[in-house]
Amino acid sequence: MLGVAVARFGNLEAHGVEAVAHDPEALTGGFWVVVVTFEGGLTAVRMREVRRRPPPSDPGDGWPRLDGPWSSSLERGAYVAGVEEVRERIAAGTVYQVNLCRVLEHDLPEDASLLGLGEVLARGNPAPFAATLDLPEAGLEVACASPELYLERRGDWLLSGPIKGTATNRDTLLPKDWSENVMIVDLVRNDLGHVCLPGSVDVEALCRVEEHPGLVHLTSDVAGRMRPGTTWRDVLAATFPPGSVSGAPKHTALQAIADLEPVPRGPYCGAVGWVDADRDEAVLAVGIRTFWAARRDDGRRVLRFGTGAGITWGSSAAHEWDETELKAARLVALATGRVGASGRL
Repeated sequence: MLGVAVARFGNLEAHGVEAVAHDPEALTGGFWVVVVTFEGGLTAVRMREVRRRPPPSDPGDGWPRLDGPWSSSLERGAYVAGVEEVRERIAAGTVYQVNLCRVLEHDLPEDASLLGLGEVLARGNPAPFAATLDLPEAGLEVACASPELYLERRGDWLLSGPIKGTATNRDTLLPKDWSENVMIVDLVRNDLGHVCLPGSVDVEALCRVEEHPGLVHLTSDVAGRMRPGTTWRDVLAATFPPGSVSGAPKHTALQAIADLEPVPRGPYCGAVGWVDADRDEAVLAVGIRTFWAARRDDGRRVLRFGTGAGITWGSSAAHEWDETELKAARLVALATGRVGASGRL
């Protein structure tokens, strides 16, 4: 099934690669699949055909069972130490919040297509910003079950939906979750203010509780009207990487991430979505709950998945580690073929 060159976003399906670009200035005509790594590398693929498709109606057999353990870029001890280092930086006044992440990895058979994994996720963990990309011309193999909106564009209207705060249910959300969400909302307001008309940026919803498979999130909506002449280069420069997966202030949070995370995040915590330049419309998700295929230095094909938590002064290192486990458990169970599995990794 490799090499079929297809991109799926919910009930949208795009075929036929016309061009591949790495400059946001290319997003001026046509329908583009867009992936931006957390480190800022953009890959945009202009597609020839876009159509609606019905949701999958059968379980299919296009994804293999993955046996054996996953490795983690940060094991528990290193992650706990990282949380304490972030708290020390907060105490020193250099940062207020940092999203600390780790990347899980598992060997992947050469003939496994992430289109199959995308179907597994669509049935077992439906998400509002789901995406599955198998675009060999651009080196993109991604299966995303993101619940979080990075940017939606309709004409000159721009919306961001940051998520901060995760728990098993509404009653187990902590005061820290609510304060963290408000902090990131303020950061997103500032980011949008760089490209939106003065006075147009508004918080349309604050700390809305959303239910997703196995957990709940606090989600807010921040929107504004773009200034005339604003380009995608301007928008990405002002808002990327998303504040919810970096921290505040963003520049010192990014420095902490560079110091404490041993591997690049890649598409995880970046952006995954589409831009219809002809209609001035776009939907870009934050690349969380995201799997991607990659090659190790020794040539082995691997499947990667990222998970993380937002660290504040009020964080408990053990609780934050458990949050990374909670966010990953259901998705990893689905990817390994253990649909009924739950609990710790």
